[in-house]
Amino acid sequence: MQRTENAYKRLLAGLSGLSILIVFGVVFAGSVSRYLFSSPLQWSEEIAKYAMIYGCMFGVAYAYLQGTQITFSIVVDTIPARIRRKLAIIVDAATLVLGGILAYAGYVFAAKRGGIVASGIGIQMYWAQIAITVGGVCLVIAAILRLASCLAKNSTGGEA
Repeated sequence: MQRTENAYKRLLAGLSGLSILIVFGVVFAGSVSRYLFSSPLQWSEEIAKYAMIYGCMFGVAYAYLQGTQITFSIVVDTIPARIRRKLAIIVDAATLVLGGILAYAGYVFAAKRGGIVASGIGIQMYWAQIAITVGGVCLVIAAILRLASCLAKNSTGGEA
């Protein structure tokens, strides 16, 4: 299970990094085009915006899987370890459900409004809006991996 989790972490990190690379490259190209040639790239802002959205979706799942997401640790740290392990399972289960809701909501949103055409690049907004569904699915997979890891540690008596 650890090998699968590590591979998924690498995939999410790579996709997040690729998104940031695209943002950097497109913004740089747009700046060079605007200030050196006085001819802005009309599509550069939209591509950068969509790459940021996808990068955020991948990054959320990556941070959650690593356990580096924002938490109320001052509350969690005061709870005994036995209860903390049970709370971790509850949080992972809730994240699984909420990730599924996010994926579904993103799908409905993209299905209803995805036919709008982006003015700068001329593609349907569906490809940008489906990022919400992609993020939800990534979060569901991360929650499943964390739940499986947590349950395996609890069954072997390891620390969660």
